[in-house]
Amino acid sequence: MTGPAPDRIWADALLALRLFASDPHGFGGVVLRAAPGPVRGAWLDHLREALNPGAPFRRMPPGIGDEGLLGGLDLAATLSAGRPVTQTGLLAAADGGVIVVPMAERLEPGIAARLAAALDTGWAGPQGVPARFGLVLLDEGRDDEAAPTALADRLAFRLDLDAVPPRLAVADALTPEAPEGASEGDPVEMLCTLAAAFGIASPRAPILALRAARALAEAGLPGATVTAARLVLAPRAERLPEPAPEPPQENEREETPPGENQEHEREPAPPEDVVLDAVRAAIPPRLLDLLLAGGLRRSEARAGRGGRPEAVARTGRPVGHRAGDPRRGRLDLLATLRAAAPWQPLRGGQAGRLQVRKDDLRIRRLRRRVETTTVFCVDASGSAALERLAEAKGAVEALLAEAYVRRDRVALVAFRGRGADLVLPPTRSLTRAKRGLAGLPGGGGTPLAAGLDAALSIALGVRRGGGNAVVVVLTDGRANVGRDGTGGRAKAGEEALAAARALRQAGLPALVIDTGARGGGAKPMADAMAARYLALPRLDGGAIGAAVRAIR
Repeated sequence: MTGPAPDRIWADALLALRLFASDPHGFGGVVLRAAPGPVRGAWLDHLREALNPGAPFRRMPPGIGDEGLLGGLDLAATLSAGRPVTQTGLLAAADGGVIVVPMAERLEPGIAARLAAALDTGWAGPQGVPARFGLVLLDEGRDDEAAPTALADRLAFRLDLDAVPPRLAVADALTPEAPEGASEGDPVEMLCTLAAAFGIASPRAPILALRAARALAEAGLPGATVTAARLVLAPRAERLPEPAPEPPQENEREETPPGENQEHEREPAPPEDVVLDAVRAAIPPRLLDLLLAGGLRRSEARAGRGGRPEAVARTGRPVGHRAGDPRRGRLDLLATLRAAAPWQPLRGGQAGRLQVRKDDLRIRRLRRRVETTTVFCVDASGSAALERLAEAKGAVEALLAEAYVRRDRVALVAFRGRGADLVLPPTRSLTRAKRGLAGLPGGGGTPLAAGLDAALSIALGVRRGGGNAVVVVLTDGRANVGRDGTGGRAKAGEEALAAARALRQAGLPALVIDTGARGGGAKPMADAMAARYLALPRLDGGAIGAAVRAIR
């Protein structure tokens, strides 16, 4: 399964465009995943042309505040006129049209919440002005970066145009065809059953799909329900449908009591295989690869570089303001003037002079980026060296490169013989990390408990310094050396499980990569650690990197 062909992706993208343009607020909008270029530009041009004449087509500026989004006091006009002058916000200005949101994967949570509220109610601003618009979220994120889930859930369509070549952007759209033999049946029942089959829990998905099916049926398009499921449900799939059970044999049918047969006859029939195949074939390739790998990574767009969480601090970038004492924070002059301006007529000040009182003072809210340190705990014992140490080193190098791109720090602990060594203290130097990894020798016993203790100590030190820590353990799980350096598999195994439980109690996110030839040896330790478990024989560098990003 490789996903739909590029021409089919473009045809469906244009069909979704026409549906969205016919009722922007009713369909909510489109999450458009595409890099800047001719394909995305052509799609946006088609959308502008498909909208009703005179419908607003606005682009949200980066860093927009509440005043620009919802409307409010126009500070410059107010100071010039000497009386409060209000301005129209972006949401009200886009009433009846579309708002394009660039870099939606970096959208601030507060702005996303205001957009979602306006989509739900159709109103915006303190005065409650009409704001019935649709959104186009331009998702340019990589890997786990994505538009806010709560906002994307309200939008009917999700399009991934990365696989569409530029030559198709100027070609005529293909006419979608209903699958041969597809039975329409009851659209409500079919769409709800399809949503359940693909693991879609949100009730908005089948509702939006039903709205699309009715619009397609009114336009006279055959196979409206199946086409709507392809457009709305397929990109939201959380799992692949389970194969249909084999039909009972003739002798089994005869032995079934009559009452049970009647009960089965009353159950709603599942969608036909051809319908499931049609929807499954429309799943985007990127999403299909994740589903085939066994699961879908859930992520939220978070403020900060690389999608890492941030913390409120005395230094960093401004993320708003609040009432406060400037001696305990940075004065936000513009916010202070906005707070004082409406009260000037009541304060009876002299012309041309602004009276500012204590209650008007506003200080900035700052947020700093929280650094993440990935602590690699690598098994360099004899069993690992004989089996998978070379592949384990390759996996660690892939993870080191991923951490370097994200400007994270890395630390490396190796355990072998009778104890554990700190090969590399937390650093951002990729060259230094690779040098320490290349010189890592193999051989000796497996002091797994000592390695986990060392990784826990480093991770807790990172946390005390105000950072986040992630522990990645690469081992076959066959401990045979205890904390005191003496041999014995039973004692060493118990101590390793105790060390794993200590990591769990510390609340540290962890990943266990089983480097054993057959796999499964490190599973009990991963369970005790409450860590995600992966077997190295079934992984590649990309899958390992995705697993580390998922536990951050």
